[in-house]
Amino acid sequence: MAPSYTREDITRLVEEENVKFIRLQFTDLQGIVKNVEIPTDQLEKALDNQMMFDGSSIEGFVRIEESDMYLYPDLDTWVIFPWTPEKGKVARLICDIYEPSAHKGGEPEPFAGDPRRVLKNVLEEARSLGYTDFNIGPEPEFFLFKNDEKGDPTLELNDQGGYFDLAPTDLGESCRRDIVLELENMGFEIEASHHEVAPGQHEIDFKYADAVTTCDNIQTFKLVVKTIARQHGLHATFMPKPLFGVNGSGMHCNMSLFKGETNAFYDESTETQLSETAMQFLAGILDHAEAFTALTNPIVNSYKRLVPGFEAPVYIAWSMRNRSPLVRIPSSRKLSTRIEVRSPDPAANPYLAMAAMLAAGLDGVKRQLRAPEETDRNIYVMSEQEREEENIQALPPSLKEAIDALKQDKVLLDALSEHALEHFIEAKEIEWDMFRTAVHPWEREQYMQSY
Repeated sequence: MAPSYTREDITRLVEEENVKFIRLQFTDLQGIVKNVEIPTDQLEKALDNQMMFDGSSIEGFVRIEESDMYLYPDLDTWVIFPWTPEKGKVARLICDIYEPSAHKGGEPEPFAGDPRRVLKNVLEEARSLGYTDFNIGPEPEFFLFKNDEKGDPTLELNDQGGYFDLAPTDLGESCRRDIVLELENMGFEIEASHHEVAPGQHEIDFKYADAVTTCDNIQTFKLVVKTIARQHGLHATFMPKPLFGVNGSGMHCNMSLFKGETNAFYDESTETQLSETAMQFLAGILDHAEAFTALTNPIVNSYKRLVPGFEAPVYIAWSMRNRSPLVRIPSSRKLSTRIEVRSPDPAANPYLAMAAMLAAGLDGVKRQLRAPEETDRNIYVMSEQEREEENIQALPPSLKEAIDALKQDKVLLDALSEHALEHFIEAKEIEWDMFRTAVHPWEREQYMQSY
């Protein structure tokens, strides 16, 4: 369980730990961490929710004529970065973003375009249905590349290791170990770390938590991985498919709904020990998978990973054991009963991705959807006709088609913030058009001499 901090705790720790600067952190619509760094003499102002920033400078937030935004720190996200110098440490508080109307005599008004707020809104819907917690355990993967003499990343991997390899084959082991130690210093409970299938690819799994805490942790995790990798002369990337011909990086998400201390996905009386709620939630995930893919796999490069043959799920189906479908149900039961959605990648804005998957699952519960039969065959080796006979659809093959599917999904459009989705879709359509009109090296290699 994450520690809980009061205003007095933070003021005391600043003094005791010699903290000199505090980063007020938030996430933009693209999933990029932003921050306003303040000296500690501004701490009281920050804790009074009086720190402002220019929202018009953040992509997808607001227009220049309505630019003032306020940062409301979440005190429970307080952490001191362990790699900062002893003579002047740096700490961090993750913030919610509020509209300036809150400071004109009215009630505080959360900013609808804040991804953290988007997730909180969907969680409120879950609570209205009687669910107290939505727990998520993510499995983010990343690649380590060598830096050149200028400190810029190259395409040279730092190892040729494979799945679960050890040093000396896994030359990233010392870097990965230091990442784990730093994460533990910051309060993470690390469950496992290992080399992944592709050379230079790694995975570090940390303990599940409630949805907001998990998303906060994913953003912190990315920052730590990149920081410690650089100290080792390496560049860490969460790009889903940095190299052709090898596995890409995913971020499988294990999720469960709770009512108090009871896992709503577990029912010992059924043959599978999965509850009716679990099966309806699963059905909702499958029903909206095409639409939420734009949020779980949000960049052009995401769709270079979502291809058959490299362990990434491409087909909308589920199974208890088979790892080729979109959704797998791990064998653990009772409190550990969960649904694993295997398509998300670590380029996703975690707040938007988790909000979309929760909204999809809740729609299945509200509409009492029935999940299709599970698929035990390896879908990758099935013919197109066999997939059609079993009504197995594919995920969108490109960002353009994923965005088009999202635009047609009224449930997700209604559940998530209109402001956030409008600006997200606009940015992604621009990204797709830039990719579509660019001339790529592959085209020159293929056509320059032939034509």
